[in-house]
Amino acid sequence: MAYIPLVLLAIIIAWFVAAYNKLVRFRNQIKNAWHQIDVQLKRRYDLIPNLVEVVKDYMAYEQETLTKVIEARGAALSAKGPAAQAKAEGILTETLKSLFAVVENYPELKANKNVASLQEELTGTENKISFARRFYNDSVMTYNNAIQSIPTNFIASMFNFAQEAYFETEPESRTVPKANLR
Repeated sequence: MAYIPLVLLAIIIAWFVAAYNKLVRFRNQIKNAWHQIDVQLKRRYDLIPNLVEVVKDYMAYEQETLTKVIEARGAALSAKGPAAQAKAEGILTETLKSLFAVVENYPELKANKNVASLQEELTGTENKISFARRFYNDSVMTYNNAIQSIPTNFIASMFNFAQEAYFETEPESRTVPKANLR
């Protein structure tokens, strides 16, 4: 009978360690999901200068549009954190939409294989970014649920596990840019 308090103490310690490790695992999953978004965004940022370079010879009178795309890319590259990143990405998406709309006015450009290839890569990258954002937000939801639920909220408050922000897009940027250049 004297060992019952020791068994109860061992069960409480095991539960405490398991709950703490679960919170750490969820927090690390969010970091991983954020890095996946970063990888896809970098790919997108790398494609944009190539697209601008290909189209600028054709679009001699549309320099303002190209300048806006490059500026939006620069702003997106320097944005930090989910909220700032989401806002900058929304602006970049809108400028890309305007670029693709202008490209529609240039039949030779629409027929260019390099432009078609870049368009396909951008569309594929947009899909990957969308998937990565969804995974990130799912990870944030799981983590935030864990740190707000009883009894893990006690452990979360003891070790300063703070809520994470969702990656929310601007309302006007919720549509994927239409990049039909064929």
